[in-house]
Amino acid sequence: MLPEKFTISRFAKQGGVSVETVRFYHRRGLLSLPKPDKTRFREYGPCHLQQLRFIRQAQLAGFTLDEIKTLLNLDSIHDRLYIQALAKKQLDKLNQQIEELQQIASNLHHLVNDCEHSEPGAYCPIVKAFSNS
Repeated sequence: MLPEKFTISRFAKQGGVSVETVRFYHRRGLLSLPKPDKTRFREYGPCHLQQLRFIRQAQLAGFTLDEIKTLLNLDSIHDRLYIQALAKKQLDKLNQQIEELQQIASNLHHLVNDCEHSEPGAYCPIVKAFSNS
């Protein structure tokens, strides 16, 4: 069972990031800053952890920090169509990157094959291809 309140170091650990990353998210306006308690320490609660996990998941999906900030500021009920449009745009971008990576992998596969079947002592086709780029 997780405690209700976290110090910044425990909060960062629970979120799978460093303390510096938490501070960076604060500076960028992505993560709200908790109010100090009676002892003047800032304690993070479950809502902060939810925000942090949202940020991390959105990053894994390829969203930029500016796009994530936009998503965090939208209302999930009233702005659903806009959120959907942003997600579709991101999906299209990821699909384009996948196509590009598949083409790169195919080209590299051919180069490796050419290298494996080239004459001993011949100039390496991989180095030659990269030198001509």
